[in-house]
Amino acid sequence: MSAAGLKLAFPRARHMLPGFHLSLGFTLFYLTGIVVIPLLALLLRPYNLGLERFWSAISTPRVLASLRLSFGMALFAATIDATFGFIIAWVLVRYRFTGRRILDAVIDLPFALPTAVAGIALSSLYAPNGWIGAPLAAYGIRIAYTPWGVLVAMIFIGLPFTVRTLEPVLNELGLDVEEAAATLGATRLQTILRVVLPSLLPSLLTGAAMAFARGAGEYGSVIFIAGNIPAVSEIAPLLIVTKLEEFDYAGAAAIGVVMLAASFVMLLALNGLQSWAAKRR
Repeated sequence: MSAAGLKLAFPRARHMLPGFHLSLGFTLFYLTGIVVIPLLALLLRPYNLGLERFWSAISTPRVLASLRLSFGMALFAATIDATFGFIIAWVLVRYRFTGRRILDAVIDLPFALPTAVAGIALSSLYAPNGWIGAPLAAYGIRIAYTPWGVLVAMIFIGLPFTVRTLEPVLNELGLDVEEAAATLGATRLQTILRVVLPSLLPSLLTGAAMAFARGAGEYGSVIFIAGNIPAVSEIAPLLIVTKLEEFDYAGAAAIGVVMLAASFVMLLALNGLQSWAAKRR
């Protein structure tokens, strides 16, 4: 068959998007305008402080305490979300029960709920006179207006990321692998630890990374329940807002640069761990 006949028999497929070069150019243009330029402006803003003043701005006890609180609690919350997110995703995918659709919709509430409303609701529940806070206060346990309140808020906003990341993978995994492991004599616990979890580990780490990133930068839902005591329960985003209200724009940008660098390193480490887990599957 001639070349003309081949073209008639197998016409070139038409794509909805334009060619590679045009699509790549649009992608780079969009990412540059939306992501790269704002980040570059953030990096350049503290330049007029100089290295010595920049270090002084980010090394005060108040700043270091807020950074430890933000990143430490975000990492702790991401770990808790990964654990319980796996259990919730397993129940929603593997079982059918009355009210399952309602429970599935509740998981997305932290996405749709305004962060300020979430913070007010959490502070009302965990306050010393709240529904949950009052019984705990009777045993001397305080949640609201302490660093533990920060943890509760970060767990609340990060849970949907782990659940929604795991659900599609669990759906694709199916029951065949578990049934095959059972026929080979594996117990239920061995099946989960040696068969299911290795397949879910990359997705689990992805959800944990997303929950960590959201928690580290969260502001609205945390400030209402944290108490905002300097060097005790003050998060880094609140300190940035405080610097802006004091017209210390360079100082606020300096803290933002530290948060950006720390978040980038943490996400890079989690992505590396995710790639390692994917190769071991």
